[in-house]
Amino acid sequence: MKKITTQLDKKVLVALKAGEEVLLSGIIYTARDQAHKRLVDLILAGKKLPIDLCGQTIYYCGPTATPENRVIGACGPTTSSRMDAFLEPLLAQGLTATIGKGRRHKAVREVIAKYKSVYFVAPAGCGALLAGKVIKNKLIAFKDLGPEAIYELEVDAFPLIVAIDASGKSLYSDL
Repeated sequence: MKKITTQLDKKVLVALKAGEEVLLSGIIYTARDQAHKRLVDLILAGKKLPIDLCGQTIYYCGPTATPENRVIGACGPTTSSRMDAFLEPLLAQGLTATIGKGRRHKAVREVIAKYKSVYFVAPAGCGALLAGKVIKNKLIAFKDLGPEAIYELEVDAFPLIVAIDASGKSLYSDL
């Protein structure tokens, strides 16, 4: 299993292959449907984003409420295809990787190859286990969205599989 650390540079990204298991450590940002819509709306309006996406990784996740004496509640992946329409504008801003669950549309696979990005899948149904890999949790933007706000997570040895690599090769058939 390969150990990698954010921020992921192009050299690391292009070396990853579909099907490869990795342990990711470093900073990632959570964002789901509504946060993605707001980010893209800001981009289209020419406004400043609440985070610099260059070199960053977005995790399609809406953490549950944080229990007492814990860093975060359950934080499993959500279905990635719901974010497909928003991906290219974010990759154009420098986003390098996304994490979620499930297959993506063929057009997304092509966009990932165009930007030499990577799509990882996290183990579905393991939100409590994944929460144990989160060292820090900080609200960053869109507080009104509750669990769908953008959170900065520091993770250690977060288990992932490369589902679409930087060449566009996918573990899944296209939608």
